[in-house]
Amino acid sequence: MSLLSRALPALRLYCIGLAVALHQLLRRLRPGGAPAPAGNDESEGQEAVRKIKEETVNEKGGVSVFLFSLGNVLVPLDIGMCLLEFLHCDLASMKSIRQFVQQFRAKNCPLHVLVNNAGVMLVPERKTEDGFEEHFGLNYLGHFLLTNLLLETLKQSGTRSHNARVITVSSATHYVGRLHLNDLQSRCSYSPHGAYAQSKLALVLFTYRLQHLITADGSHVTANVVDPGVVNTELYKNVCWATKVVKWMTAWLCFKTPEEGASTSIYAAVSPELEGVGGIYLYNEQRTKSTDVSYDEELQRRLWTESCKMTRISDVGSRDL
Repeated sequence: MSLLSRALPALRLYCIGLAVALHQLLRRLRPGGAPAPAGNDESEGQEAVRKIKEETVNEKGGVSVFLFSLGNVLVPLDIGMCLLEFLHCDLASMKSIRQFVQQFRAKNCPLHVLVNNAGVMLVPERKTEDGFEEHFGLNYLGHFLLTNLLLETLKQSGTRSHNARVITVSSATHYVGRLHLNDLQSRCSYSPHGAYAQSKLALVLFTYRLQHLITADGSHVTANVVDPGVVNTELYKNVCWATKVVKWMTAWLCFKTPEEGASTSIYAAVSPELEGVGGIYLYNEQRTKSTDVSYDEELQRRLWTESCKMTRISDVGSRDL
């Protein structure tokens, strides 16, 4: 692998990141511009449940069940009855995902909103316990399998007037992503920047294909993809030292807070304006055009088929564990 071919994915990724950060800065500086923390471990998941219980203990009514993926944690929330429970799920493990789905199904709960929000960024070359490159395995395949295994529950929970919703968090890096169908695991030439961008592009393609299949069978479920922007979280711990310095100096002004970064996901999850609307890309709570290649229906189909093989699920609708 040449030095140039190694450098190009990093250059593309940092350029798109810089462009988004500058856009956020300009938006923040405009009059009236923009002024749920992320969690990645079990203790943070438990703490999130505790806080939500405190804040909703006296509330009645509201919406039913949400399922948030936060790192390797999934938290089912029944806001309407104030019943909250923590369940652990490692999205880098196909076994853990299947065990989680079995636990969740055993509770016979409806599922109205699934937010796919877990991810790693720019990790060194390493594999999940199933042998998948970590960006592709956790960021994409984990969510692909989880969503498919929960899809029947989502279909049963949605109604004509209140569709169940799947919200998948991608990023602007998908614009510079390259999907290598013959080398999805980046075995031939590994670049953490290229692998990360590919996983985010795969999430957009997955969302559009999912909506196509949902529409075809007439289910009351919608699938949309969200771009949170450049957010000040721990996701940047694997960037180079120079980037860390720049982030430390500018994040307060150019980056979104975790709360600001979550706003578009929340909008996608609960906004009445999006009732029955699926297959769209959202940025700053606005419909936005994703990269041209993401609308390639043949590429969507081929990625879906390959993903079914990798996760060992049927490509014809079977969701058996």
